[in-house]
Amino acid sequence: MKQINWGFIGCGEVTEKKSGPAFNEVMGSHVVAVFSRSELKARSYAERHGIQRWYTDAQALVDDADVNALYIATPPSAHATFAIMAMRAGKPCYIEKPLAASYEDCVRINRISEQTGVPCFVAYYRRYLPYFKRVKEIVDAGELGKILTVQVRFAVPPRDLDYEQNTQLPWRLQSHISGGGYFYDLAPHQLDLLQTLFGVIVKAHGYTANRVGLYNVEDTVNAVFRFENGLTGSGAWCFAAHESAREDRIEIYGSKGRLSFSVYTYSPIRLCTSEGVKEMEVPNPPYVQLPIIKSVIEDMQGYGACDCTSVSATPTNWVMDRVLGKI
Repeated sequence: MKQINWGFIGCGEVTEKKSGPAFNEVMGSHVVAVFSRSELKARSYAERHGIQRWYTDAQALVDDADVNALYIATPPSAHATFAIMAMRAGKPCYIEKPLAASYEDCVRINRISEQTGVPCFVAYYRRYLPYFKRVKEIVDAGELGKILTVQVRFAVPPRDLDYEQNTQLPWRLQSHISGGGYFYDLAPHQLDLLQTLFGVIVKAHGYTANRVGLYNVEDTVNAVFRFENGLTGSGAWCFAAHESAREDRIEIYGSKGRLSFSVYTYSPIRLCTSEGVKEMEVPNPPYVQLPIIKSVIEDMQGYGACDCTSVSATPTNWVMDRVLGKI
């Protein structure tokens, strides 16, 4: 596949800036069709982004002879269905994170990918950003010495929509669509990064609570986990905190120092050792998914290899389902 002609299944907010424009930035890649269940959304998106065709029937887009790869940007509960449709049609797919709304659905996706021989990639794009590559360089270079433990701390105030109990809740707060609450939407990037740094998590346990009662799913999560290399870690997430508690931080503790960095705010990376404190600002590209999309396209074209496959993304769903008590 030298020329990759993309069909988008879904055209929500994430496709507007984070991902959508990047597909046309890579040589040999072009977006030719888009699908939405809403005719208004599909037509508007196609017109605004110069896309030739739009559909309200997903199967029609998959069957489009000009489309030879699919970008799936729907809520997680539909990921498995659309991915399996694409792979059975012989068309590789790139799926928004998390891979699916459950570990079980991830296994289904991997089974079809193996049976068909059609690759499936996942948008854990932070693996490819300069900011997180710098974090990995520091860890891999041994600047922290022996890694002793890791800790995730994340707290944010409720969003405005969280208070609107008499209206339709955001899909992220409908567990049958998202897989859980905000934890299932935000923790995947954090957990994927940790496993990229330290290997697969093989044990995980969690406690969940709904402390504020703005919605039915958990607003607080605490977890402990162990990696395959024996390293242990913990995490605390609160999605209904006071503004004064706002935090986005991962801490890595080593025998020679401590490294801290953010996942969503990209605040300066902070390295503390016996030599002092060093802060590093590392800029990311305007379209944050461009590096991984370029890697996916080059893999499809036979020029390179992208390691962010459905198989490598599945352990994150396993961890989340263990923490939430789903498995």
